[in-house]
Amino acid sequence: MRRVRYERSGGPEVLFLEEVPVPEPGPGELLVRVEAVGVTLPVVRKVRGEGPPIPLGGEVAGAVVALGEGVTAYAPGDRVTGLVFGHGYADHALLHTTMASPVPKGASAVDAVALVRSGLVARGALEAARPAPGESALVTAAASGVGHLAVQLARAKGAGRVVAAVSDAAKADFVRGLGADEVVTYDRAEWGEPVDYVLDAVGGELLAPAVRSLAPHGRLVAYSSGGGTVAAYDLLVGARSVIGFQMALIARGRPRVYEAWRRELWELHAAGTLRPVVHGEFALEDATEAHAVIEARANRGKVVLIP
Repeated sequence: MRRVRYERSGGPEVLFLEEVPVPEPGPGELLVRVEAVGVTLPVVRKVRGEGPPIPLGGEVAGAVVALGEGVTAYAPGDRVTGLVFGHGYADHALLHTTMASPVPKGASAVDAVALVRSGLVARGALEAARPAPGESALVTAAASGVGHLAVQLARAKGAGRVVAAVSDAAKADFVRGLGADEVVTYDRAEWGEPVDYVLDAVGGELLAPAVRSLAPHGRLVAYSSGGGTVAAYDLLVGARSVIGFQMALIARGRPRVYEAWRRELWELHAAGTLRPVVHGEFALEDATEAHAVIEARANRGKVVLIP
Protein backbone atom coordinates (compact mmCIF):
# COMPACT_ATOMS: atom_id res chain seq x y z
CA MET A 1 0.00 0.00 0.00
CA ARG A 2 0.99 3.66 -0.31
CA ARG A 3 1.79 5.81 2.72
CA VAL A 4 2.97 9.39 3.22
CA ARG A 5 5.89 9.88 5.60
CA TYR A 6 8.74 12.26 6.42
CA GLU A 7 12.22 11.69 7.88
CA ARG A 8 13.13 15.18 9.13
CA SER A 9 11.28 18.23 10.33
CA GLY A 10 10.67 21.14 8.00
CA GLY A 11 8.04 22.51 5.68
CA PRO A 12 5.56 20.47 3.66
CA GLU A 13 8.24 19.70 1.07
CA VAL A 14 9.73 17.02 3.38
CA LEU A 15 6.72 14.71 2.81
CA PHE A 16 7.17 11.75 0.49
CA LEU A 17 5.18 8.72 -0.67
CA GLU A 18 6.41 5.17 -0.02
CA GLU A 19 5.22 1.59 -0.55
CA VAL A 20 4.79 -0.53 2.61
CA PRO A 21 2.91 -3.72 3.53
CA VAL A 22 -0.70 -3.46 4.63
CA PRO A 23 -0.71 -3.53 8.48
CA GLU A 24 -2.43 -6.19 10.58
CA PRO A 25 -5.02 -5.00 13.12
CA GLY A 26 -4.13 -5.60 16.75
CA PRO A 27 -6.49 -6.14 19.69
CA GLY A 28 -9.35 -3.65 19.60
CA GLU A 29 -8.36 -2.29 16.19
CA LEU A 30 -10.05 -2.01 12.80
CA LEU A 31 -8.19 -2.17 9.51
CA VAL A 32 -9.85 0.50 7.37
CA ARG A 33 -9.57 0.97 3.62
CA VAL A 34 -9.21 4.74 3.66
CA GLU A 35 -11.51 6.81 1.44
CA ALA A 36 -10.74 10.26 2.91
CA VAL A 37 -8.26 11.81 5.36
CA GLY A 38 -8.81 15.11 7.15
CA VAL A 39 -5.62 17.17 7.38
CA THR A 40 -5.26 18.81 10.81
CA LEU A 41 -3.27 21.84 11.96
CA PRO A 42 -1.56 19.94 14.84
CA VAL A 43 -0.09 17.44 12.37
CA VAL A 44 1.04 20.23 10.04
CA ARG A 45 2.71 21.94 13.00
CA LYS A 46 4.47 18.70 14.00
CA VAL A 47 5.97 18.35 10.54
CA ARG A 48 7.11 21.97 10.59
CA GLY A 49 8.40 21.98 14.18
CA GLU A 50 11.42 20.48 15.85
CA GLY A 51 11.56 16.94 17.16
CA PRO A 52 11.73 13.44 15.76
CA PRO A 53 9.37 12.45 12.93
CA ILE A 54 5.95 11.16 13.94
CA PRO A 55 3.38 9.06 12.06
CA LEU A 56 1.03 11.32 10.11
CA GLY A 57 -2.27 10.72 11.84
CA GLY A 58 -5.61 12.48 11.63
CA GLU A 59 -9.24 11.86 10.86
CA VAL A 60 -9.92 9.02 8.45
CA ALA A 61 -13.09 7.55 6.96
CA GLY A 62 -13.59 4.40 4.96
CA ALA A 63 -14.69 0.77 4.99
CA VAL A 64 -13.65 -1.85 7.55
CA VAL A 65 -11.75 -4.71 5.87
CA ALA A 66 -10.43 -6.66 8.89
CA LEU A 67 -10.95 -6.89 12.65
CA GLY A 68 -8.47 -7.19 15.49
CA GLU A 69 -8.88 -9.56 18.40
CA GLY A 70 -11.84 -8.78 20.64
CA VAL A 71 -13.71 -6.54 18.22
CA THR A 72 -17.43 -7.31 18.17
CA ALA A 73 -19.12 -3.94 17.54
CA TYR A 74 -18.04 -3.74 13.88
CA ALA A 75 -17.92 -6.07 10.89
CA PRO A 76 -16.11 -6.06 7.54
CA GLY A 77 -17.89 -3.70 5.16
CA ASP A 78 -19.01 -1.26 7.86
CA ARG A 79 -18.17 2.35 7.03
CA VAL A 80 -16.52 4.20 9.89
CA THR A 81 -14.70 7.39 10.74
CA GLY A 82 -12.37 8.28 13.57
CA LEU A 83 -9.04 9.66 14.70
CA VAL A 84 -5.89 7.69 13.86
CA PHE A 85 -2.79 8.28 15.99
CA GLY A 86 -0.60 6.05 13.83
CA HIS A 87 -0.19 6.34 10.08
CA GLY A 88 -3.38 7.81 8.61
CA TYR A 89 -2.07 9.27 5.36
CA ALA A 90 -2.32 5.91 3.65
CA ASP A 91 -4.44 3.53 1.58
CA HIS A 92 -5.14 1.53 4.75
CA ALA A 93 -5.05 2.63 8.39
CA LEU A 94 -5.48 1.10 11.83
CA LEU A 95 -8.31 2.70 13.80
CA HIS A 96 -8.95 1.74 17.43
CA THR A 97 -12.59 1.06 18.22
CA THR A 98 -12.55 3.60 21.09
CA MET A 99 -11.95 6.34 18.50
CA ALA A 100 -14.29 4.95 15.82
CA SER A 101 -17.90 5.76 15.00
CA PRO A 102 -20.22 4.67 12.17
CA VAL A 103 -20.84 6.80 9.10
CA PRO A 104 -24.60 7.08 8.45
CA LYS A 105 -26.05 5.72 5.25
CA GLY A 106 -26.04 8.29 2.49
CA ALA A 107 -23.13 10.28 3.97
CA SER A 108 -19.83 10.39 2.12
CA ALA A 109 -16.39 9.78 3.56
CA VAL A 110 -15.54 13.41 2.83
CA ASP A 111 -18.62 14.52 4.80
CA ALA A 112 -17.44 12.36 7.69
CA VAL A 113 -13.88 13.70 7.94
CA ALA A 114 -15.06 17.28 7.46
CA LEU A 115 -17.82 17.02 10.06
CA VAL A 116 -17.13 14.56 12.83
CA ARG A 117 -13.76 15.19 14.45
CA SER A 118 -13.63 18.91 13.71
CA GLY A 119 -17.27 19.20 14.74
CA LEU A 120 -16.64 17.33 17.98
CA VAL A 121 -13.82 19.71 18.88
CA ALA A 122 -16.01 22.71 18.07
CA ARG A 123 -18.95 21.24 19.99
CA GLY A 124 -16.78 20.40 22.99
CA ALA A 125 -15.15 23.83 23.09
CA LEU A 126 -18.59 25.41 22.97
CA GLU A 127 -19.77 23.20 25.83
CA ALA A 128 -16.72 24.20 27.88
CA ALA A 129 -17.67 27.87 27.42
CA ARG A 130 -21.08 27.19 29.02
CA PRO A 131 -22.88 29.76 26.87
CA ALA A 132 -26.21 31.23 27.89
CA PRO A 133 -28.81 32.05 25.23
CA GLY A 134 -28.24 35.46 23.71
CA GLU A 135 -24.59 35.74 24.76
CA SER A 136 -22.00 36.98 22.28
CA ALA A 137 -19.21 34.79 20.90
CA LEU A 138 -15.88 35.28 19.13
CA VAL A 139 -14.28 32.42 17.17
CA THR A 140 -10.63 32.61 16.13
CA ALA A 141 -9.42 30.75 13.03
CA ALA A 142 -13.05 31.07 12.00
CA ALA A 143 -12.44 29.86 8.43
CA SER A 144 -10.56 26.73 9.51
CA GLY A 145 -11.79 23.14 9.57
CA VAL A 146 -12.89 23.47 13.21
CA GLY A 147 -13.57 27.21 13.24
CA HIS A 148 -16.09 27.28 10.42
CA LEU A 149 -18.15 24.67 12.29
CA ALA A 150 -17.74 26.52 15.60
CA VAL A 151 -19.26 29.66 14.03
CA GLN A 152 -22.31 27.68 12.92
CA LEU A 153 -22.65 25.81 16.23
CA ALA A 154 -22.45 29.01 18.29
CA ARG A 155 -25.30 30.40 16.21
CA ALA A 156 -27.29 27.15 16.47
CA LYS A 157 -26.86 27.16 20.26
CA GLY A 158 -28.38 30.61 20.61
CA ALA A 159 -25.55 33.12 20.38
CA GLY A 160 -26.98 36.60 19.98
CA ARG A 161 -23.89 37.89 18.18
CA VAL A 162 -21.07 35.94 16.54
CA VAL A 163 -17.74 37.56 15.69
CA ALA A 164 -15.37 35.71 13.35
CA ALA A 165 -11.63 36.42 13.71
CA VAL A 166 -9.55 35.55 10.63
CA SER A 167 -6.04 36.08 9.28
CA ASP A 168 -7.12 37.74 6.03
CA ALA A 169 -10.00 40.08 5.19
CA ALA A 170 -10.49 38.07 1.99
CA LYS A 171 -12.15 35.41 4.16
CA ALA A 172 -14.85 37.80 5.38
CA ASP A 173 -17.53 36.81 2.87
CA PHE A 174 -16.94 33.13 3.61
CA VAL A 175 -17.45 33.41 7.36
CA ARG A 176 -20.37 35.80 7.00
CA GLY A 177 -21.99 33.17 4.81
CA LEU A 178 -21.72 30.76 7.74
CA GLY A 179 -23.60 33.10 10.06
CA ALA A 180 -21.00 35.49 11.47
CA ASP A 181 -22.37 38.96 12.24
CA GLU A 182 -18.98 40.65 12.32
CA VAL A 183 -15.50 39.87 11.02
CA VAL A 184 -12.19 41.07 12.48
CA THR A 185 -8.63 40.42 11.36
CA TYR A 186 -5.80 39.57 13.72
CA ASP A 187 -3.80 42.68 12.85
CA ARG A 188 -6.44 45.03 14.27
CA ALA A 189 -5.50 46.71 17.55
CA GLU A 190 -9.04 46.23 18.87
CA TRP A 191 -11.42 43.39 18.03
CA GLY A 192 -14.63 45.36 18.44
CA GLU A 193 -17.14 45.31 21.27
CA PRO A 194 -16.28 42.81 24.05
CA VAL A 195 -17.84 39.34 23.90
CA ASP A 196 -19.04 36.91 26.52
CA TYR A 197 -16.91 34.00 25.35
CA VAL A 198 -14.10 33.20 22.93
CA LEU A 199 -13.39 29.87 21.26
CA ASP A 200 -9.67 30.06 20.50
CA ALA A 201 -8.01 27.71 18.03
CA VAL A 202 -4.86 29.77 17.45
CA GLY A 203 -3.09 30.52 20.73
CA GLY A 204 0.45 31.90 20.66
CA GLU A 205 0.68 35.67 20.35
CA LEU A 206 -3.06 35.91 19.65
CA LEU A 207 -4.01 34.52 23.05
CA ALA A 208 -3.50 37.82 24.89
CA PRO A 209 -5.65 39.98 22.55
CA ALA A 210 -8.30 37.24 22.58
CA VAL A 211 -8.46 37.45 26.39
CA ARG A 212 -8.64 41.25 26.24
CA SER A 213 -11.65 40.97 23.92
CA LEU A 214 -13.68 39.39 26.73
CA ALA A 215 -16.39 41.30 28.58
CA PRO A 216 -16.47 41.19 32.40
CA HIS A 217 -16.93 37.58 33.57
CA GLY A 218 -16.10 36.41 30.05
CA ARG A 219 -14.63 32.98 29.31
CA LEU A 220 -11.99 31.96 26.80
CA VAL A 221 -11.78 28.29 25.82
CA ALA A 222 -8.29 27.38 24.60
CA TYR A 223 -8.17 24.30 22.39
CA SER A 224 -5.15 25.17 20.29
CA SER A 225 -1.77 23.43 20.04
CA GLY A 226 -0.20 26.87 19.54
CA GLY A 227 0.61 27.56 23.21
CA GLY A 228 0.79 31.11 24.48
CA THR A 229 0.73 32.89 27.84
CA VAL A 230 -1.78 35.12 29.59
CA ALA A 231 -0.98 37.86 32.10
CA ALA A 232 -2.75 37.23 35.41
CA TYR A 233 -3.72 40.91 35.53
CA ASP A 234 -5.70 40.54 32.30
CA LEU A 235 -7.79 37.87 34.04
CA LEU A 236 -8.11 39.76 37.30
CA VAL A 237 -9.50 42.84 35.56
CA GLY A 238 -13.04 41.95 34.69
CA ALA A 239 -12.95 38.55 36.42
CA ARG A 240 -12.21 36.77 33.15
CA SER A 241 -11.28 33.11 32.93
CA VAL A 242 -9.40 30.78 30.59
CA ILE A 243 -10.54 27.16 30.22
CA GLY A 244 -8.52 24.43 28.54
CA PHE A 245 -10.25 21.85 26.37
CA GLN A 246 -8.90 18.62 24.90
CA MET A 247 -11.10 16.30 22.84
CA ALA A 248 -9.09 13.17 23.67
CA LEU A 249 -10.07 13.42 27.36
CA ILE A 250 -13.74 13.36 26.40
CA ALA A 251 -13.32 10.46 23.96
CA ARG A 252 -11.50 8.33 26.52
CA GLY A 253 -13.09 9.43 29.79
CA ARG A 254 -16.66 10.33 28.83
CA PRO A 255 -17.63 8.07 25.94
CA ARG A 256 -21.38 8.61 26.37
CA VAL A 257 -20.95 12.37 26.03
CA TYR A 258 -18.69 11.84 23.00
CA GLU A 259 -21.31 9.64 21.36
CA ALA A 260 -24.15 12.05 22.15
CA TRP A 261 -22.26 14.93 20.56
CA ARG A 262 -21.47 12.80 17.51
CA ARG A 263 -25.16 11.97 17.02
CA GLU A 264 -26.08 15.62 17.45
CA LEU A 265 -23.61 16.67 14.74
CA TRP A 266 -25.10 14.26 12.21
CA GLU A 267 -28.63 15.38 13.15
CA LEU A 268 -27.73 19.05 12.67
CA HIS A 269 -26.08 18.16 9.36
CA ALA A 270 -29.16 16.25 8.18
CA ALA A 271 -31.36 19.22 9.13
CA GLY A 272 -29.16 21.60 7.13
CA THR A 273 -28.17 23.57 10.24
CA LEU A 274 -24.52 22.50 10.14
CA ARG A 275 -22.76 22.62 6.77
CA PRO A 276 -19.19 21.32 6.65
CA VAL A 277 -17.21 23.00 3.89
CA VAL A 278 -14.30 21.35 2.10
CA HIS A 279 -11.64 23.74 0.84
CA GLY A 280 -10.11 21.17 -1.46
CA GLU A 281 -9.59 17.47 -2.10
CA PHE A 282 -6.00 16.40 -2.75
CA ALA A 283 -4.62 13.08 -3.94
CA LEU A 284 -2.41 11.21 -1.47
CA GLU A 285 0.67 12.02 -3.53
CA ASP A 286 -0.25 15.72 -3.25
CA ALA A 287 -0.03 15.84 0.56
CA THR A 288 2.71 18.46 0.22
CA GLU A 289 0.26 20.83 -1.47
CA ALA A 290 -2.41 20.08 1.13
CA HIS A 291 -0.06 20.98 4.00
CA ALA A 292 1.07 24.13 2.16
CA VAL A 293 -2.54 25.38 2.01
CA ILE A 294 -2.90 25.11 5.79
CA GLU A 295 0.53 26.59 6.48
CA ALA A 296 -0.39 29.59 4.35
CA ARG A 297 -3.69 29.97 6.27
CA ALA A 298 -5.38 29.88 2.90
CA ASN A 299 -8.04 27.28 3.62
CA ARG A 300 -11.72 28.02 3.88
CA GLY A 301 -13.06 24.90 5.58
CA LYS A 302 -11.51 21.45 5.69
CA VAL A 303 -8.55 20.21 3.65
CA VAL A 304 -8.99 16.56 2.67
CA LEU A 305 -6.74 13.87 1.16
CA ILE A 306 -8.37 11.26 -1.08
CA PRO A 307 -6.27 8.06 -1.34
